[in-house]
Amino acid sequence: MISRRDLLKAAGGAGVLGIAGTAGTARAQAYPNRPIRIINPFAPGGGTDAFLRPLGARVGTSMGQQWVIENLAGAGGTVGAAAAAKAAPDGYNLFCGAVHHTIAETLYTKLPYNVERDLVPITLVCSVPHVVVFAPGKLPVNNMQEFIAYARANPGKLNFGSAGNGTSHHLTVEMFKQMYGLQMTHVPYKGAGPMMPDLLAGQIDFAFDAMGTSASQIRGGKLKALAVTSTQRVAAFPEIPTMAEAGVKDFSATAWYGMWAPRGTPAEAIARVQQEIAKAMHEPSIKEVWFAQGAEPGGNSSADFTRFIRAEIEKWGKVVKASGAKVDV
Repeated sequence: MISRRDLLKAAGGAGVLGIAGTAGTARAQAYPNRPIRIINPFAPGGGTDAFLRPLGARVGTSMGQQWVIENLAGAGGTVGAAAAAKAAPDGYNLFCGAVHHTIAETLYTKLPYNVERDLVPITLVCSVPHVVVFAPGKLPVNNMQEFIAYARANPGKLNFGSAGNGTSHHLTVEMFKQMYGLQMTHVPYKGAGPMMPDLLAGQIDFAFDAMGTSASQIRGGKLKALAVTSTQRVAAFPEIPTMAEAGVKDFSATAWYGMWAPRGTPAEAIARVQQEIAKAMHEPSIKEVWFAQGAEPGGNSSADFTRFIRAEIEKWGKVVKASGAKVDV
Protein backbone atom coordinates (compact mmCIF):
# COMPACT_ATOMS: atom_id res chain seq x y z
CA MET A 1 0.00 0.00 0.00
CA ILE A 2 1.26 3.50 -0.83
CA SER A 3 1.49 5.71 2.24
CA ARG A 4 0.25 9.28 2.47
CA ARG A 5 3.87 10.39 2.73
CA ASP A 6 4.71 8.64 -0.57
CA LEU A 7 1.71 10.26 -2.29
CA LEU A 8 2.78 13.71 -1.12
CA LYS A 9 6.33 13.05 -2.21
CA ALA A 10 5.17 11.94 -5.65
CA ALA A 11 2.90 14.96 -5.98
CA GLY A 12 5.76 17.25 -5.01
CA GLY A 13 7.97 15.65 -7.62
CA ALA A 14 5.32 16.12 -10.27
CA GLY A 15 5.04 19.76 -9.24
CA VAL A 16 8.78 20.23 -9.61
CA LEU A 17 8.68 18.55 -13.02
CA GLY A 18 5.78 20.80 -14.01
CA ILE A 19 7.66 23.92 -12.96
CA ALA A 20 10.79 22.75 -14.72
CA GLY A 21 8.76 21.98 -17.83
CA THR A 22 7.21 25.45 -17.78
CA ALA A 23 10.60 27.06 -17.32
CA GLY A 24 11.94 25.01 -20.21
CA THR A 25 9.05 26.14 -22.42
CA ALA A 26 9.63 29.78 -21.42
CA ARG A 27 13.30 29.47 -22.28
CA ALA A 28 12.43 27.89 -25.62
CA GLN A 29 10.06 30.76 -26.38
CA ALA A 30 12.36 33.55 -25.13
CA TYR A 31 12.06 36.68 -27.25
CA PRO A 32 12.88 36.67 -30.07
CA ASN A 33 12.55 33.12 -31.34
CA ARG A 34 11.71 33.93 -34.97
CA PRO A 35 12.44 36.72 -37.51
CA ILE A 36 11.14 40.20 -36.75
CA ARG A 37 9.21 42.16 -39.38
CA ILE A 38 10.03 45.87 -39.67
CA ILE A 39 7.57 48.00 -41.63
CA ASN A 40 9.27 50.82 -43.53
CA PRO A 41 6.50 53.21 -44.68
CA PHE A 42 8.57 54.70 -47.48
CA ALA A 43 9.87 53.47 -50.82
CA PRO A 44 13.24 51.69 -51.13
CA GLY A 45 16.22 53.99 -51.53
CA GLY A 46 14.95 56.76 -49.24
CA GLY A 47 16.36 58.09 -45.99
CA THR A 48 14.64 55.45 -43.86
CA ASP A 49 16.25 52.68 -45.90
CA ALA A 50 19.65 54.33 -45.65
CA PHE A 51 19.65 53.94 -41.87
CA LEU A 52 17.28 51.04 -41.27
CA ARG A 53 19.06 48.46 -43.40
CA PRO A 54 22.51 48.68 -41.77
CA LEU A 55 20.87 48.96 -38.35
CA GLY A 56 18.65 45.96 -39.07
CA ALA A 57 21.62 43.86 -40.13
CA ARG A 58 23.53 44.75 -36.96
CA VAL A 59 20.67 44.37 -34.47
CA GLY A 60 19.39 41.25 -36.19
CA THR A 61 22.79 39.65 -35.60
CA SER A 62 22.95 40.70 -31.95
CA MET A 63 19.39 39.49 -31.29
CA GLY A 64 19.97 36.22 -33.10
CA GLN A 65 17.00 36.74 -35.42
CA GLN A 66 16.79 38.37 -38.82
CA TRP A 67 15.10 41.74 -39.22
CA VAL A 68 12.91 41.44 -42.32
CA ILE A 69 12.27 44.91 -43.76
CA GLU A 70 9.02 45.41 -45.65
CA ASN A 71 8.49 48.62 -47.62
CA LEU A 72 4.85 49.76 -47.55
CA ALA A 73 5.00 53.19 -49.19
CA GLY A 74 2.21 55.65 -49.88
CA ALA A 75 0.39 58.76 -48.64
CA GLY A 76 3.42 60.36 -47.02
CA GLY A 77 4.15 57.28 -44.92
CA THR A 78 0.63 56.91 -43.53
CA VAL A 79 -0.14 53.67 -45.41
CA GLY A 80 2.69 51.87 -43.65
CA ALA A 81 1.84 53.48 -40.32
CA ALA A 82 -1.78 52.30 -40.59
CA ALA A 83 -0.59 48.76 -41.32
CA ALA A 84 1.75 48.87 -38.32
CA ALA A 85 -1.03 50.13 -36.04
CA LYS A 86 -3.14 47.11 -36.98
CA ALA A 87 -0.32 44.55 -36.83
CA ALA A 88 -0.21 41.89 -34.12
CA PRO A 89 1.31 43.37 -30.94
CA ASP A 90 3.55 40.37 -30.33
CA GLY A 91 7.01 41.89 -30.60
CA TYR A 92 7.47 40.50 -34.10
CA ASN A 93 5.99 43.53 -35.85
CA LEU A 94 7.88 46.81 -35.53
CA PHE A 95 7.61 50.12 -37.36
CA CYS A 96 10.42 52.45 -38.44
CA GLY A 97 8.71 55.78 -38.95
CA ALA A 98 9.91 59.34 -39.18
CA VAL A 99 9.22 62.98 -38.42
CA HIS A 100 6.50 62.75 -41.10
CA HIS A 101 4.32 60.78 -38.70
CA THR A 102 4.22 63.62 -36.19
CA ILE A 103 3.36 66.04 -39.01
CA ALA A 104 0.55 63.78 -40.26
CA GLU A 105 -1.36 64.13 -36.99
CA THR A 106 -2.46 67.66 -37.91
CA LEU A 107 -1.93 67.69 -41.68
CA TYR A 108 -4.30 64.88 -42.65
CA THR A 109 -8.01 65.50 -42.36
CA LYS A 110 -8.59 61.82 -41.59
CA LEU A 111 -6.15 59.15 -40.50
CA PRO A 112 -6.99 55.46 -39.96
CA TYR A 113 -4.76 55.50 -36.88
CA ASN A 114 -3.40 57.82 -34.20
CA VAL A 115 0.35 57.73 -33.67
CA GLU A 116 0.12 58.30 -29.90
CA ARG A 117 -2.85 56.01 -29.29
CA ASP A 118 -1.98 53.10 -31.58
CA LEU A 119 1.82 52.95 -31.54
CA VAL A 120 4.34 52.66 -28.69
CA PRO A 121 7.58 54.68 -29.08
CA ILE A 122 10.69 52.53 -28.65
CA THR A 123 13.62 54.81 -29.46
CA LEU A 124 15.02 57.44 -31.79
CA VAL A 125 17.19 55.91 -34.51
CA CYS A 126 18.88 59.11 -35.70
CA SER A 127 18.32 62.72 -36.64
CA VAL A 128 19.62 64.43 -39.78
CA PRO A 129 19.33 67.95 -41.17
CA HIS A 130 17.75 68.82 -44.48
CA VAL A 131 20.03 70.17 -47.19
CA VAL A 132 19.17 72.50 -50.06
CA VAL A 133 20.26 70.64 -53.21
CA PHE A 134 19.90 70.66 -56.99
CA ALA A 135 21.64 69.18 -60.02
CA PRO A 136 24.80 71.09 -60.95
CA GLY A 137 24.01 73.64 -63.64
CA LYS A 138 20.26 73.41 -63.10
CA LEU A 139 20.04 76.77 -61.33
CA PRO A 140 22.30 79.81 -61.89
CA VAL A 141 23.01 80.27 -58.17
CA ASN A 142 25.94 79.58 -55.84
CA ASN A 143 24.56 80.48 -52.42
CA MET A 144 21.28 80.98 -50.56
CA GLN A 145 21.10 84.72 -51.17
CA GLU A 146 21.39 84.19 -54.91
CA PHE A 147 18.83 81.39 -54.65
CA ILE A 148 16.33 83.67 -52.89
CA ALA A 149 16.90 86.46 -55.41
CA TYR A 150 16.42 84.07 -58.34
CA ALA A 151 13.20 82.65 -56.86
CA ARG A 152 11.83 86.15 -56.31
CA ALA A 153 12.66 87.13 -59.87
CA ASN A 154 10.92 84.01 -61.23
CA PRO A 155 7.66 83.63 -59.27
CA GLY A 156 5.88 80.35 -59.92
CA LYS A 157 8.60 79.07 -62.27
CA LEU A 158 10.58 76.95 -59.80
CA ASN A 159 9.39 73.54 -58.67
CA PHE A 160 10.63 71.44 -55.79
CA GLY A 161 10.41 67.76 -55.03
CA SER A 162 9.55 66.07 -51.76
CA ALA A 163 9.07 62.60 -50.30
CA GLY A 164 5.32 63.24 -50.32
CA ASN A 165 2.59 65.66 -49.30
CA GLY A 166 3.06 66.70 -45.70
CA THR A 167 6.52 65.23 -45.27
CA SER A 168 9.23 67.27 -43.61
CA HIS A 169 10.79 67.78 -47.07
CA HIS A 170 7.55 69.46 -48.13
CA LEU A 171 6.80 71.54 -45.05
CA THR A 172 10.39 72.71 -44.61
CA VAL A 173 10.11 74.37 -48.03
CA GLU A 174 6.69 75.74 -47.07
CA MET A 175 8.29 77.42 -44.04
CA PHE A 176 10.98 78.85 -46.29
CA LYS A 177 8.40 80.12 -48.82
CA GLN A 178 6.41 81.82 -46.05
CA MET A 179 9.54 83.50 -44.71
CA TYR A 180 10.38 85.13 -48.04
CA GLY A 181 6.98 85.29 -49.76
CA LEU A 182 8.08 82.98 -52.56
CA GLN A 183 5.89 81.23 -55.13
CA MET A 184 7.02 77.71 -56.04
CA THR A 185 5.34 74.52 -57.23
CA HIS A 186 5.40 71.38 -55.09
CA VAL A 187 6.02 68.03 -56.81
CA PRO A 188 5.33 65.20 -54.33
CA TYR A 189 6.77 61.69 -54.74
CA LYS A 190 6.15 58.40 -52.95
CA GLY A 191 9.35 58.77 -50.97
CA ALA A 192 12.77 60.38 -51.31
CA GLY A 193 14.08 57.36 -53.22
CA PRO A 194 11.70 57.79 -56.18
CA MET A 195 12.37 61.55 -56.14
CA MET A 196 16.15 61.23 -56.45
CA PRO A 197 16.41 60.18 -60.15
CA ASP A 198 14.35 63.21 -61.22
CA LEU A 199 16.38 65.51 -58.97
CA LEU A 200 19.65 64.19 -60.40
CA ALA A 201 18.33 64.50 -63.96
CA GLY A 202 17.13 68.07 -63.40
CA GLN A 203 13.48 67.14 -63.97
CA ILE A 204 12.73 69.03 -60.75
CA ASP A 205 14.57 72.22 -59.87
CA PHE A 206 15.57 71.59 -56.26
CA ALA A 207 14.72 69.91 -52.97
CA PHE A 208 15.22 70.40 -49.28
CA ASP A 209 16.20 66.77 -49.00
CA ALA A 210 17.22 64.88 -45.87
CA MET A 211 21.01 64.64 -45.71
CA GLY A 212 20.84 60.87 -45.37
CA THR A 213 19.46 60.51 -48.90
CA SER A 214 21.59 63.16 -50.60
CA ALA A 215 24.93 62.61 -48.85
CA SER A 216 26.43 60.20 -51.37
CA GLN A 217 25.21 62.30 -54.31
CA ILE A 218 26.75 65.47 -52.83
CA ARG A 219 29.98 63.62 -52.14
CA GLY A 220 30.05 62.31 -55.71
CA GLY A 221 29.44 65.76 -57.20
CA LYS A 222 26.05 64.80 -58.61
CA LEU A 223 24.18 67.29 -56.44
CA LYS A 224 25.14 70.84 -55.48
CA ALA A 225 24.44 71.78 -51.85
CA LEU A 226 23.81 75.35 -50.70
CA ALA A 227 23.08 74.99 -46.98
CA VAL A 228 21.98 72.64 -44.22
CA THR A 229 18.96 73.38 -42.04
CA SER A 230 20.62 72.41 -38.76
CA THR A 231 21.99 74.97 -36.31
CA GLN A 232 25.51 73.57 -36.71
CA ARG A 233 27.48 72.36 -39.70
CA VAL A 234 27.49 68.65 -40.42
CA ALA A 235 30.83 67.09 -39.45
CA ALA A 236 30.96 64.95 -42.60
CA PHE A 237 30.36 68.02 -44.81
CA PRO A 238 32.15 70.91 -43.10
CA GLU A 239 32.17 72.92 -46.34
CA ILE A 240 28.36 73.29 -46.40
CA PRO A 241 27.20 76.32 -44.38
CA THR A 242 24.18 76.38 -42.10
CA MET A 243 21.15 78.42 -43.13
CA ALA A 244 22.09 81.06 -40.56
CA GLU A 245 25.61 81.30 -41.94
CA ALA A 246 24.11 81.59 -45.43
CA GLY A 247 22.04 84.57 -44.32
CA VAL A 248 18.75 82.78 -43.63
CA LYS A 249 18.19 83.63 -39.98
CA ASP A 250 15.92 81.87 -37.48
CA PHE A 251 15.36 78.87 -39.71
CA SER A 252 16.01 75.29 -38.66
CA ALA A 253 14.43 71.90 -39.33
CA THR A 254 15.56 68.36 -38.73
CA ALA A 255 14.48 65.08 -40.22
CA TRP A 256 14.58 62.08 -37.91
CA TYR A 257 13.74 58.39 -37.89
CA GLY A 258 12.48 56.30 -34.99
CA MET A 259 11.23 52.87 -34.00
CA TRP A 260 7.72 52.10 -32.77
CA ALA A 261 5.68 48.98 -32.03
CA PRO A 262 1.91 48.35 -32.14
CA ARG A 263 0.16 49.30 -28.89
CA GLY A 264 -0.06 46.25 -26.64
CA THR A 265 3.37 44.88 -27.54
CA PRO A 266 4.94 43.23 -24.45
CA ALA A 267 7.09 45.58 -22.38
CA GLU A 268 9.93 43.04 -22.41
CA ALA A 269 10.06 43.16 -26.22
CA ILE A 270 10.00 46.98 -26.23
CA ALA A 271 12.85 47.07 -23.70
CA ARG A 272 14.93 44.50 -25.58
CA VAL A 273 14.67 46.30 -28.92
CA GLN A 274 15.49 49.66 -27.31
CA GLN A 275 18.53 48.20 -25.57
CA GLU A 276 19.79 46.54 -28.74
CA ILE A 277 19.42 49.72 -30.82
CA ALA A 278 21.13 51.80 -28.13
CA LYS A 279 23.98 49.27 -28.03
CA ALA A 280 24.30 49.34 -31.83
CA MET A 281 24.89 53.10 -31.76
CA HIS A 282 28.33 52.42 -30.24
CA GLU A 283 29.31 49.93 -32.93
CA PRO A 284 32.04 51.27 -35.27
CA SER A 285 30.19 50.04 -38.38
CA ILE A 286 27.02 51.92 -37.41
CA LYS A 287 28.87 55.05 -36.26
CA GLU A 288 30.65 55.13 -39.62
CA VAL A 289 27.37 54.98 -41.59
CA TRP A 290 25.74 57.63 -39.40
CA PHE A 291 28.75 59.97 -39.72
CA ALA A 292 28.98 59.54 -43.50
CA GLN A 293 25.35 60.60 -43.84
CA GLY A 294 25.55 63.53 -41.47
CA ALA A 295 23.37 61.88 -38.81
CA GLU A 296 23.30 62.20 -35.05
CA PRO A 297 22.82 58.78 -33.37
CA GLY A 298 19.70 57.92 -31.37
CA GLY A 299 19.14 55.20 -28.81
CA ASN A 300 17.26 57.20 -26.16
CA SER A 301 14.77 55.64 -23.77
CA SER A 302 11.17 54.92 -24.69
CA ALA A 303 10.04 57.59 -22.22
CA ASP A 304 12.36 60.23 -23.69
CA PHE A 305 11.30 59.34 -27.22
CA THR A 306 7.65 59.64 -26.18
CA ARG A 307 8.23 63.18 -24.88
CA PHE A 308 10.14 64.08 -28.04
CA ILE A 309 7.26 62.88 -30.24
CA ARG A 310 4.73 64.97 -28.33
CA ALA A 311 6.91 68.07 -28.76
CA GLU A 312 7.29 67.39 -32.49
CA ILE A 313 3.53 67.01 -32.96
CA GLU A 314 3.04 70.42 -31.34
CA LYS A 315 5.86 72.06 -33.32
CA TRP A 316 4.80 70.82 -36.74
CA GLY A 317 1.15 71.40 -35.96
CA LYS A 318 1.92 75.12 -35.84
CA VAL A 319 3.69 74.95 -39.20
CA VAL A 320 0.77 73.08 -40.78
CA LYS A 321 -1.71 75.64 -39.44
CA ALA A 322 0.36 78.58 -40.67
CA SER A 323 0.76 77.04 -44.13
CA GLY A 324 -2.92 76.17 -44.44
CA ALA A 325 -1.91 72.77 -45.82
CA LYS A 326 -4.38 69.90 -45.58
CA VAL A 327 -4.25 66.46 -47.10
CA ASP A 328 -7.01 63.87 -47.51
CA VAL A 329 -5.90 60.26 -47.19
